[in-house]
Amino acid sequence: METIKTLIQSKFKTLSLVIVALTFSVIALMVRIKLNKSFFYLFLVWNVFLAIIPYTITMYLNTKQNLNKLKFGFWFLVWLAFLPNAPYIVTDLIHIRIGNDTWLWLDVLVVLSFALSGLLLFYLSLLDMQKLTASYFKKIPVETSTTFIIFLCGFGVYLGRFLRYNSWEIISNPQVLISDVFEIMVSPFQNITAWLFTLGFSGFLIVGYWMVKHLTLSHPHNPEDI
Repeated sequence: METIKTLIQSKFKTLSLVIVALTFSVIALMVRIKLNKSFFYLFLVWNVFLAIIPYTITMYLNTKQNLNKLKFGFWFLVWLAFLPNAPYIVTDLIHIRIGNDTWLWLDVLVVLSFALSGLLLFYLSLLDMQKLTASYFKKIPVETSTTFIIFLCGFGVYLGRFLRYNSWEIISNPQVLISDVFEIMVSPFQNITAWLFTLGFSGFLIVGYWMVKHLTLSHPHNPEDI
């Protein structure tokens, strides 16, 4: 309990930013529901809940001082399975095209606020896991592995948005999932959309990562804030 208390205190500024971002998103959604008399975007609450899970996992791992590599590897895989849910919210912007023209600006504001909250959680969790992985596996090239993880996230977002897979289907429906992934891997020209989306979205996430990383490095006196 003392470890958790210390962690929350050290991450107070970061957690405050997350809470402010999420609070604004929910308030904007409530205003949209009131004005538009529609609960259509209520699914964003569930999506942001899924986005919180990977950050919760890295927060949990930060409280474990003597976790062996096997257990850490297990939690890493769980984290990796849920990580695409955080940037996935960006793709919810496609729903704006079916909105009410009168309140189109509000729809944009609502989805963007949730998307930015998801991206914030994504980068915070990614940076936390980067430090954790470096402490457990000192020989792993951190930047290279981070780039690969972001690429996997881009592919995971494609699977979720276009093939409608969920994170838990890795366990509940692995045969069909593996079959679809294998098909995309061995027939790239027949699945060009999958590869273009994965590369494009991964590139978008990588640019964001380097921006966040640069801002972090430019404030070395407050490393615990990130």
